[in-house]
Amino acid sequence: MRAVVQRVNHGQVKVDGQAIASIGSGMVILLGIGPEDTPEKTGQMAKKVAQLRIFEDKQGKMNLSLLDIKGEAIVVSQFTLYADTRRGNRPSFVNAASPGLARQLVDEFISQLQALGVPTQQGEFGAHMLVSLENDGPVTILLEA
Repeated sequence: MRAVVQRVNHGQVKVDGQAIASIGSGMVILLGIGPEDTPEKTGQMAKKVAQLRIFEDKQGKMNLSLLDIKGEAIVVSQFTLYADTRRGNRPSFVNAASPGLARQLVDEFISQLQALGVPTQQGEFGAHMLVSLENDGPVTILLEA
């Protein structure tokens, strides 16, 4: 499981010109699922994301988590995080999970984040999405489980 976590002032996901998710301060999380991933890994990743201290305290140090700031999250499924570009110029996605497994584990990850107290919205699985955000910092972290 791979997650690209971006600290944002605001984020939005549109499908067919309609906003389907919109948040203020928090995280936009691009989530890739591999074929060996499990519900247990989603729980570990959700906990890591919720408790990741990438928000600034009053002294300007990254000491606060998404939970501490009562931030929001948008989760966008992104199989392209498993692109293999070692050969040629066209990425291969054979290392990504099947759509059925990926959908199940993305939904599980969102449920886990919500259970931890993070208001969480999501993109539309398998749709062509336009993701916009204002990356604060910029802060972008790659997590793997």
